[in-house]
Amino acid sequence: MNITVLGSGGWGTALALLLLDSGHDVTLWSHSQEGARWILHKRENPYLQGVYIPEALHITSTFDSLPTSELVVFATPSFAIRETARKCRDHLRPGAVLVTVSKGIEPETFLTATQIIAQEAGGGHPIAALSGPSHAEEVSRKIPTGVVAASADLAAAEWVQDAFMTPAFRVYTNADVTGVELGGALKNVYAVCCGVSDGMGLGDNTKALLMTRALSEMSRLGEAMGGRRDTFAGLAGMGDLIVTCTSMHSRNRRCGILVGQGKSVREAIREVGATVEGYYAAASAAALAAKMGVEMPICQSAYGVLYQDLPVSTVVEGLMTRQRKPESDG
Repeated sequence: MNITVLGSGGWGTALALLLLDSGHDVTLWSHSQEGARWILHKRENPYLQGVYIPEALHITSTFDSLPTSELVVFATPSFAIRETARKCRDHLRPGAVLVTVSKGIEPETFLTATQIIAQEAGGGHPIAALSGPSHAEEVSRKIPTGVVAASADLAAAEWVQDAFMTPAFRVYTNADVTGVELGGALKNVYAVCCGVSDGMGLGDNTKALLMTRALSEMSRLGEAMGGRRDTFAGLAGMGDLIVTCTSMHSRNRRCGILVGQGKSVREAIREVGATVEGYYAAASAAALAAKMGVEMPICQSAYGVLYQDLPVSTVVEGLMTRQRKPESDG
């Protein structure tokens, strides 16, 4: 199968290598000629140091491969999804399956990646989201991983499942695209929060509290948006939340640690040196929760720290002294 992966960051590169190992003809697209030349010359991606990129993987900064690609994977940062989909629209092969592995919520429109791609890429293309606990560093080294392929079109989800499945990369299908995409976007916000907790020197009890109540918040918003609660108990919800909140591979957690240690948000993002999706998602999620009338105190607190310069100690005290309530919404 001919496949193009749009986005030459760590995740796009890891998936391109996975698909190449499965026998597909794969092209990895970079948004810049400089980025493409770097990978071609070094046979390595700076975001995946130590992982060799074989010559069989085509590297480009043009859309020349799209007219023959049966599968197109969108692996750009979430803020670049709309522009990338718009630019490649006229180059897509008719009927090509489009898959997004980007995780975010567009500000103001509150659209997810599949919805943005549907708007920009036109009709006639089955669209799916691939999401779950999957650090690029581990996938590129063939460490066993499980994810979810979600699409309203079951045949498309199963087609994506078959394309990506390997002995080290297990793919499940799910019809709840809303739940899968919201889980993937929201967990980045809570990973920043868990990083802040770690940076402040708080304990395992605190992190367990944060993650458990985060899952409750995610589920509430997901249901309000038409998703299913059980999706958030799966790989795209709880699974992704666990791995992102606990791993040093997570840029979101590393950013939070720096903020918890006293660095400004700008300093923390600059030191991480790559896109911190949780920073952008915090603003979109807080606004979406307010619009939908869904209570999400941890998410709102993250917004306060990241955008309103609220002291983290004040935020922690505020969360811990909220009015008493039952654990279950039911």
